[in-house]
Amino acid sequence: MAITFIKERKFPFIVTLAVLLICFTILLFTNTNANRYPLFLYSSSSSDTTIHPSNPSAPATPPPKNDTAPVLNADLDFDLKWKLCKGAVAVDYIPCLDNFKAIKALKSRRHMEHRERHCPDPSPRCLVPLPSGYKFPLPWPKSRDMIWYDNVPHPKLVEYKKDQNWVRKSGDYLVFPGGGTQFKEGVTSYIEFIEKTLQTIGWGRHVRVILDVGCGVASFGGYLLDKNVITMSFAPKDEHEAQIQFALERGIPATLSVIGTQKLTFSDNAYDLIHCARCRVHWDANGGRPLLELNRILRPGGFFVWSATPVYRDDERDQNVWNAMVGLTKSMCWKVVAKTVDSSGIGLVIYQKPVSPSCYEKRKENNPPLCEQKDTRNSSWYVPLSGCLSLPPVDNMGNLFSWPMPWPKRLNSKPASLSTEPGAEEMFYEDTKHWSALVSDVYLNKLAINWSSVRNVMDMNAHNGGFAAALTGLPVWVMNVIPIDVPDTLSIIFDRGLIGIYHDWCESLNTYPRTYDLLHSSFLFRDRTQRCDAIDVVVEMDRILRPGGYVVVQDTMEMINMLTPILRSLHWSVASYEGQFLVGKKGFWRPTVGET
Repeated sequence: MAITFIKERKFPFIVTLAVLLICFTILLFTNTNANRYPLFLYSSSSSDTTIHPSNPSAPATPPPKNDTAPVLNADLDFDLKWKLCKGAVAVDYIPCLDNFKAIKALKSRRHMEHRERHCPDPSPRCLVPLPSGYKFPLPWPKSRDMIWYDNVPHPKLVEYKKDQNWVRKSGDYLVFPGGGTQFKEGVTSYIEFIEKTLQTIGWGRHVRVILDVGCGVASFGGYLLDKNVITMSFAPKDEHEAQIQFALERGIPATLSVIGTQKLTFSDNAYDLIHCARCRVHWDANGGRPLLELNRILRPGGFFVWSATPVYRDDERDQNVWNAMVGLTKSMCWKVVAKTVDSSGIGLVIYQKPVSPSCYEKRKENNPPLCEQKDTRNSSWYVPLSGCLSLPPVDNMGNLFSWPMPWPKRLNSKPASLSTEPGAEEMFYEDTKHWSALVSDVYLNKLAINWSSVRNVMDMNAHNGGFAAALTGLPVWVMNVIPIDVPDTLSIIFDRGLIGIYHDWCESLNTYPRTYDLLHSSFLFRDRTQRCDAIDVVVEMDRILRPGGYVVVQDTMEMINMLTPILRSLHWSVASYEGQFLVGKKGFWRPTVGET
């Protein structure tokens, strides 16, 4: 029969058929493994790259070549010459907040315009220098109470607040006693005082996500972590030198921001509670817009906690602000649910935002007016403050949203703000399972990351917050970033009991240099390179990442090959895993004069 095939010249057909069978067998085996972890759940990429077992103890530097460990990318022809940022603020340079030319040209500073974002164009491509004597940050939880002075060598705040027990210098360290103007008996006592005043607050159960306005060095948020409460602490970059930098160095969630002329970069109805201690904000300024902005981001039924020491309550300026605030809160239908004074003289008032619009409809005057019903998603990036009252959110049936489930159930429960489109709920649960498996099997065991050195994490393209949800068992916190040009899912993240912000990665972030231990990017670069140069994004990543910190990029092979030489030009250790994960580790290298 074989002779017949040969005579009939069918032998090439047999060879071709055999090759096709072999290819099909290999492809079938590959896809069997790939289906275990659908890494491209939200990707349009057609890659069939798979995950295989790896060596959990692989070092951060590229290991010897084998079939199971991360493999270095091939060298590409690439040449970048770096230089250090210059100027008096170079070590702590924040491009969009330190654009002094733009700030000097402002026509008004009445509403804190000079504290808002003014990004340079083009984005600077210099590298921020390290402070002299910079060391690896102290580990959490030790860092909550003390940090290296050389890492944030700012004595001004120490001297300015020396009588208020905020922070003091002790040898090589800055020490945070957990006291302060507001916390005469310690911050833990103050936190318990608030809950005793209104037990409905239920730290860590009913109230999970809060915003601390004018946070100082963020001790309030730092100690609330013990109660399973995550606090977004924020303050402007102002004369209170480096307070947000202190907070982040301590391992406490914080961001630079100001209630000026533009909306805060949070979604509507985000926070369970907003706290403001001795913050001298002109809530009635500009037609009450600062307080209306808090109303926008406060969840219906959420609380606004305002407190002040006797010296603040007796000050004439503060009394005028308070009187204006009383009238404005009434017109906003905020209800005083508690009011008291503690043994040290701290005055406390707790307001609650209404859960329905019925009170608004009963007002004698429509002032402030109700906002027009429209899609408000992704509508707080460079958007002026509004002078109207936002209505409580409703679903597609017109039903008001209910309060999230108690933590930790709310983390993996269906978010109220989830899309009502067919399949959205199933996709949400699949996404949660996907990230749980991927983080457990790959991120924690196969990417050569020393997680014991990681505290501050940023997910640069967070989607539903699945990556952050999968890390909740670790002693880390995650800043979830929703880029402004992707579907808006920030409300989902807050509904889950997590925190996040909007941002445009073609611009610099509102944070100090060296403030994150790990940056995670899942398919961010594939779309971002259409709007701005990847080099500019990498420069920003280098600015905000600490020496010894990690970058983990999950993306297409094209993007990984593009990013690898850029990271290597920064003298980072770079390795890839299975063709779709790029792991970079930043070192202490900085360019010197004459070096390229």
